[in-house]
Amino acid sequence: MTTTTEPVDELEPVEEELLPPPADEEDIPVPPGAPRALLRSLLGPHRGRIAVAMTVILLQQAALQSGPLLVAVAMDRGIPALREHDAGPLIAVMAAYLCCALLGPVLEWAFVKISSRINQDVLLDLRGRIFRHAQRLSLDFHERYTSGRIISRATSDIDALRELLSEGLQELLLVVLSTCYISVLLLVLDWRLGLVSLASLLPLALIARSFRNRSIRVYRRSRTSAASMIVRFTETMNGIRPVQAFRREKANDAAYAVVNRTAATTTADGLLEIARYVGLSRVTANLWITGVVLLGAQLVMHDALELGVLTAVVLYLRRLHDPIDQLAMFLNGYQSAAAALEKIAGLLAHEPTVTEPAEPRELPALPASGRVAAGGREVRFERTRFAYRTGKEVLPPFDLVIPAGQTVAVVGATGAGKSTVAKLLARFYDPTGGRVRLDGVDLRELATPELRRGVVMVTQESFLFSGTVAENIAIGRPAATREEVERAARDIGAYEFIAALPDGFDTDVRKRGGRISAGQRQLVAFARALLADPAVLILDEATSSLDVPGEQAVQRAMRTVLAGRTAVIIAHRLSTVEIADRVLVMDQGRIVEDGSPQELIDGTGRFATLHRAWRDSLV
Repeated sequence: MTTTTEPVDELEPVEEELLPPPADEEDIPVPPGAPRALLRSLLGPHRGRIAVAMTVILLQQAALQSGPLLVAVAMDRGIPALREHDAGPLIAVMAAYLCCALLGPVLEWAFVKISSRINQDVLLDLRGRIFRHAQRLSLDFHERYTSGRIISRATSDIDALRELLSEGLQELLLVVLSTCYISVLLLVLDWRLGLVSLASLLPLALIARSFRNRSIRVYRRSRTSAASMIVRFTETMNGIRPVQAFRREKANDAAYAVVNRTAATTTADGLLEIARYVGLSRVTANLWITGVVLLGAQLVMHDALELGVLTAVVLYLRRLHDPIDQLAMFLNGYQSAAAALEKIAGLLAHEPTVTEPAEPRELPALPASGRVAAGGREVRFERTRFAYRTGKEVLPPFDLVIPAGQTVAVVGATGAGKSTVAKLLARFYDPTGGRVRLDGVDLRELATPELRRGVVMVTQESFLFSGTVAENIAIGRPAATREEVERAARDIGAYEFIAALPDGFDTDVRKRGGRISAGQRQLVAFARALLADPAVLILDEATSSLDVPGEQAVQRAMRTVLAGRTAVIIAHRLSTVEIADRVLVMDQGRIVEDGSPQELIDGTGRFATLHRAWRDSLV
C-alpha cells in the first residue's frame, strides 16, 4: 500500500478530463481528388440509367432545336412554292414542326423521370454513408467536431447537392447540348454569320469565368455560416434547461444574431455576384445580336443571304444567349454544391483513429458456468501512455494489473486521469504508448464486436434512446427474449417501477429517456449491462447525478451487476467506493494510493482525509 500526506480538499462532483481545446472544426483536411472520387463512387452504380437519360436528352434537344431550321425552310422554300400553288412543301414543313413540338415535351418528361430516380438514389446512398461513417468515427473526433456540424453535412449540404442534381445538372446539359446543336446549325446555315455569332461565346465565357472565381469564395463562406447557425441552434436547444435557468436567452440571441447576420451577408454577396454576371452577359449578348442583324441585313440587301436563313440565324442566336440566365443559376448552385461536396468528402475521408485490426484475435474462452462472464477477465495496463492532440500528456507511463473478478474503484480530482483510464480500457481511444491487455490480448488486436461483448461501459448520462423500456434494455443483447429482458430488470431491482409505468415495459421513454427520472434511467442502464453480460464492466461516475434514494437503489443494482465479473468504477461519491475490493487514488495520471477501502481509510493519506471529511458531512 502507498500512502501520502498531501492535502486534498475534495473530489470534484463530475469528472471532466483535460480535453484538447476546440480546434477549428472546419479544418478537416480534404485529400486531393476526394470530392471527384466521391462523386464517381455515387454515380458509378447508375451508369446504365445515366446512358439512357443522355440518349433521351440528345433526342429531345434534336427535336427542340429543329424549330428555327424548319422556319427557315418554310420561308425560303414553302412560301415560294405556295405562290406557285404547290402547298406540299409547306404542309410537310408544318407537319415536321408539329411532330417535333409534340415529341420534345414527351422526351423531356422521360428524361426528368429517369434523372429524378437517379438523383434520389444517389442522395439516399450519400445520407446513409454520412450516418454510417459518423458512427464509425472515433470518440476524439466527436469531442472536437460538434454534432451540429455533422447535422449540417447531412442536411443543408445534402440539400445543396439535391438542388444541383435535380435542377442544375439538367440546366447544364440543356445549355451544353443546345450550344453544340446551335453551333453546328449556325455554321450550316451560313458560315459567315455562324462564325460571327459563335465569336460571342468568348466574351461570355470570360464573364462566366470571372463570376465563378469570385463566387466560389462566397459559397464556401456560405456553407460555413450555414453550419454555424445549425451548431448554435442545436447547442441552445440541447441545453435549454441551463439556458433558462441561468437566463442565457439574451446572450444566446446576441450570439445567434452574429452568425445569422454573417449568413445573410454571404447570401447577399452571392446574389450580388449573380446580378453582376447576368447584367454583363445580357448587355454583351444584346450588343452581339444587334451586330449580327446589321451584318445579315447587308447580306440580304446584296442577295448574298436568304431572309429565312437570317431569321433562323437570329432565332438560333437568341436561343444561344437565352440560357445565360440558366447558366448563372447553374453556376450559383454549382458553387454551393461544390463547397458542400468538398465538406462531405472531407468528413467521409476522415478515418477513425481507433482502427480495426488487420488480423483480429479472439479472447480466450471463459470457464463454462451459468453466466458467460463468470470469473471476469484480467486487465493489464503496461507502460501505457496517452496524450491528446494538443500534445499534453494526460497519462504518463502507467502500469496496472486488475485480476479477473476484482472490483476496482478509481478516485481522484478532476484531470487526474480517471476517465482516461476508463476510455482506454473501453478502447474509445488507443494509447499513444504501451498497451492495454485483456486476458493477455492487446485491445488493438480485438475486432470491435469481440471487444464490445467483453467490455461494457455505463456512463453517468445513462443515455436512453426514443423507444420502449424493453427496447432500451435489449440494446445490451438485441437477440434477447422478452423473458430475458424482464429477468434482467428484476435482478437489478427495476422491475417494479417499470411495471408501474403506463404501458409497463412497452412504455415509450421519449427523447433521452425524459419520461423517467435520472435514477430510473440508471437502473435501466444497469439492466442493459446485466443483459449484455460482459466479462469487464466500467462504471463512469454512475451515481454522480443521483439523489440519496436514487443512489441507494443504484448501489443495490451495482452489487448485482458487478457479481462474477471484473469491474472498474470511476467514482466521485465515497459511498460508491465502499463496495469495491480495491481503491486506486490517482493524481496527474499516476497512482498515488492503492489498497482495500478499509486499508486506505485506516491510513493517513488522501483517501483517509477525504473519507473523514465525507463522514463529517453526514453528521
